[in-house]
Amino acid sequence: MIKTGIGHDTHRFQLEVPKNLVLGGFTIPDCFGLQGNSDGDVVLHALTNALSSITGVNILGAVADEMCMKKGIKDSKKYLKKALGCLKEYAVVHVSISIEAKIPKLAPHIDAMKESIASLFSLTPSDVGITATSGERLTAYGRGEGIMAIAVVTAIKTEK
Repeated sequence: MIKTGIGHDTHRFQLEVPKNLVLGGFTIPDCFGLQGNSDGDVVLHALTNALSSITGVNILGAVADEMCMKKGIKDSKKYLKKALGCLKEYAVVHVSISIEAKIPKLAPHIDAMKESIASLFSLTPSDVGITATSGERLTAYGRGEGIMAIAVVTAIKTEK
């Protein structure tokens, strides 16, 4: 049996207080970070939401808020790992991410993001697809006000 999950996330840039920009678990230098209680990694948040759509267990929201606010866990990789732990008898075989952002230019960072995401999912980089668009200034993300990510996760039932 095959299941497919779709996830989405958006964040504005945090301009007031310096913060690193983290996308797909990879830190992109020389760019403003994103607002949020956590590291604001919209790519990992979209992937976490896609996993939640497969398992029915919502991690972002109450679970992540408790991890962040009560335990001080701001690393979105931890939220993703929590969502992966809910898969039970399913194994992820492919992930695909579409990112809309005017800034920064993402093409130079896609391979590093793919490697980071592949490592988190125990996949090879060829099992991770990432596309990026500037958005042609048609949305807030295309105007450089923040970043949006949409993720699709494909998982198959294992023999457990």
